[in-house]
Amino acid sequence: MTKDFIQIGQDVRNGSRALREAAPEAMKAFAALAQAATAAGALDTKTKELIALAIGIAGRCDGCIAHHTRVALQLGATREEIAETVAVAIYMGGGPSSIYGAEALRAYDQLAAQAAR
Repeated sequence: MTKDFIQIGQDVRNGSRALREAAPEAMKAFAALAQAATAAGALDTKTKELIALAIGIAGRCDGCIAHHTRVALQLGATREEIAETVAVAIYMGGGPSSIYGAEALRAYDQLAAQAAR
């Protein structure tokens, strides 16, 4: 079950673009919510992205895994931090989260390799 998380991430970005065109006010509000929710406060932005990744894993959302892994990587997350995030997701989401947690590690590896080019 190998997935191309670089392509999945591009699909998410394309879908978001289409939604911004079709429902601009709703997507503007969603973007504002995302920006407010991930802004540094008591928790830094990278930690908040790791939380979002854990929720994406527990929710079995490939697009969420691709997006939040990419952003976490851009914010300096290490593979070890992703692995610990996966462990928390497994704790909260059970067996299915172990499957999607492995997907998050594959996403990290694919995205890190692309970033290294």
